[in-house]
Amino acid sequence: MESVQAIKQRFGIIGNTPTLNRAIEKAIQVAPTDISVLVTGESGVGKESIPKIIHQLSHRKHNKYIAVNCGAIPEGTIDSELFGHEKGAFTGASQTREGYFEVADGGTIFLDEVGELPLTTQVRLLRVLENGEFLKVGSSKVQKTNVRIVAATNVNMFEAIEKEKFREDLYYRLSTVDINLPPLRERPEDIHLLFRKFASDFALKYKMPTVKLTDPAVQILIKHRWNGNIRQLRNIAEQISVLEQNRTINADTLKGYLPASGTNFPAVIKTSKSESDFSSEREILYKVLFDMKSDLNDLKKLTMELMKHGNTKDVEKNNESLIQKIYSNDDEEVLDFEESVTNAELISIPEHTSNLDDPVTSQDKYHFAEEIEEEETLSIHDKELELIKKSLERHSGKRKLAAAELGISERTLYRKIKQYDL
Repeated sequence: MESVQAIKQRFGIIGNTPTLNRAIEKAIQVAPTDISVLVTGESGVGKESIPKIIHQLSHRKHNKYIAVNCGAIPEGTIDSELFGHEKGAFTGASQTREGYFEVADGGTIFLDEVGELPLTTQVRLLRVLENGEFLKVGSSKVQKTNVRIVAATNVNMFEAIEKEKFREDLYYRLSTVDINLPPLRERPEDIHLLFRKFASDFALKYKMPTVKLTDPAVQILIKHRWNGNIRQLRNIAEQISVLEQNRTINADTLKGYLPASGTNFPAVIKTSKSESDFSSEREILYKVLFDMKSDLNDLKKLTMELMKHGNTKDVEKNNESLIQKIYSNDDEEVLDFEESVTNAELISIPEHTSNLDDPVTSQDKYHFAEEIEEEETLSIHDKELELIKKSLERHSGKRKLAAAELGISERTLYRKIKQYDL
C-alpha cells in the first residue's frame, strides 16, 4: 500500500493539513474494494482527485474510468447518456447507443454533482447499485454491468433528502464510505504552498519568470476567505502571472485581484424603526380595530344625544367637534349633519323588564352575553394600553405626536393616560 506522501506526489496534491491527509488515507484504504464512495465538500476543493486515486489503486485500473458531470446533462437526455437507448426510442434516436454504464463495464464511473440527478434517474441508479442491472431507454431487455461507482456533491444531502430532492435509500447506498474534503479556509498553512505551485506552473506554461509574494501579501493571501476554494486561488495566480510586469507582488497589488473584503462579512440589517412603525401586521390590525372602536363609541354617544333631546340643531351645536371628527377628513368639507339625520327616525328605547316567571332562563341568557362582552372588552383594553405605551415610548413621551400616530385627539389620549394611570 502506497503512503500518503507518495500518493500526493503521484497525483499532484499540495498540502499537509491533517484533514486532507485523513481523506487521502481513506481513499487508499477503500480503493482495493468495490465499496461505493461519496466524496463531499464545497465547490472547488478538488473532489475530482479522490476518484482518480481510488481507480488507480484498485484492481479495475486497467479498465475504463469515466467521469460524468450530472449537473451539465439536460434532464431529458441524462437517462440516455447513462444507460443508453435503442433505435427509435425517441425523436432523433436514429441508432442504438451504449450508455456510460455499459461502456465502463469492469471499470469505474465518477458521478460528479450527483445531487443534481432527477428523481427518475435516481431510481435507475439505485437499481444498478443494488444488483448491477439496468434498462436502456426504449428497451425491455435487462442488462448487467459491473462498475465501481464513486460519487461527489457539494450539496447538503440531508437538506436535499428533507426537501424530497434526493432519495434517502440512494444516499445510504452511495455513502457506504464518506470522504469529506475541507475547504481552503480551513487549510491556512496550505494556501501559500498552493499559490507557489500554481505560479510555477503558469510560469512554465507562459514562458515567463515566476511571480513571488512579499510577506505582507502572503498574510493577506492567508487571511482571505476563498469562497471559491482552490479553483479561485488558481484563477488569481493565473491572472497575476499573465497581467503583472513586476514579478514581485506586494500587498496593494494583490488586493486589486481579490474580491472586496466587505463581501466576506455578514450583511448589516437595519434595526432602527421609523416613528410610525408598528413592528408587525398584528399590531397594525389592532390599531385599526381601536380606531373603529373609537368611532363606534363616538357614534353611540351621538346617537344617545339624539334620542334624548331630539333637536338636531342643539345636538349639532353641542357636539360640533365630535361631528367634525366622525363625518369629515382633513381635506374634505364638513358634511351637513342636519341633512344627514333629517329623515332618520328616532328610536325609542323600551325599559328593560325581567321575566319573573322564568328568572333562571332570563338570568342565564343575559349572564352568558355579559361574559362574552366582558372578555372581549378586557382583551381590547389590554391591547389598547399596550399600543399607547409603545407609542409614548417611540415619541419620548410627547403626547401630541403619540396622539397623531394613534389617530385620536391629544385630549382623548390625556384622558386614557389618566384612566390607565400611565
